Amino acid sequence: MLAGCETLAYYAQAVSGQVSLLSSTRTVSALLADKTTPPALRERLERARAIRDYASRELKLPDNGSYRSYADIGRPYAVWNVVAAPEFALEPLQSCFPVAGCVSYRGFFAQADAERHAAELRAGGYDVYVYGVAAYSTLGRFDDPLLSSFIRLPDAELARLLFHELAHQVAYVKDDSTFNESFAVTVEREGLRRWLLASGRGLADWLADEERRRLLVAEIQQTRARLAQLYRSGIAVEAMRERKRRELEELKQKLSARFKDVAPNNAFLASFATYTELVNEFEYILKENGGDLERFYAQVKRYAASAPSNRGPLSKPSP
Repeated sequence: MLAGCETLAYYAQAVSGQVSLLSSTRTVSALLADKTTPPALRERLERARAIRDYASRELKLPDNGSYRSYADIGRPYAVWNVVAAPEFALEPLQSCFPVAGCVSYRGFFAQADAERHAAELRAGGYDVYVYGVAAYSTLGRFDDPLLSSFIRLPDAELARLLFHELAHQVAYVKDDSTFNESFAVTVEREGLRRWLLASGRGLADWLADEERRRLLVAEIQQTRARLAQLYRSGIAVEAMRERKRRELEELKQKLSARFKDVAPNNAFLASFATYTELVNEFEYILKENGGDLERFYAQVKRYAASAPSNRGPLSKPSP
């Protein structure tokens, strides 16, 4: 009964948060026509509209009402996600919902609710990672708006975010967060590369960032591999806990400025893997399709429609 009450309370905050967000939206065209719209916001809305048009025209992402309206939500993030993993395992705890299926996190519209849930999980012995999310996708069931939590991002970051969220409307698999997020990351990266080429700016900086990202991903993957081996070793709990501590402390020293405030643990590693584990495979599929995004999307949709046993591993590059 207590678990049922907690679930009902979670759904209540989710529904309330979504309704509140949608009820505060205005179309971008109306805001641009309104002379009282602040100049700084006007400039960002115009930039977002141009990026949104590019997404559908050049990247063949859905051409619908998503990101053609705007909402000021009055907080730094749209939601706060909570990821949890056992003390000696790298698989995240799953949360299951009627529409999205099972996902490797639980999102809250209020930071206090997220921290409360995180504290309960920590008390249960889980590693926990809480992080703010500037945007999320309703998978095309609603027209997702531009939000004050990300509208003032630098142009390249704004483009990256919009390409990522729109990709979730192209292909989405229930109960497979890694498939979904890795696909969206692949689309955002390829989309951003093309957008930077078309705009004639920032490509060199992006390539440098990509090299730093590649090195960071490699470091985290190596840590995950060593910890996975440790957790399978069967050594005494205290010895395992100490070796885990040393591995994570070493990783913390290597994390980029992006994660400077993160104390890495199993939940953080699980979250990171969700967004990176299949990116190489998806990029290989895109290459196999000659960089043709529509053919790429069609193949990914076929994978998405197949049984889990037929989805993985995806087409992998040769060693």
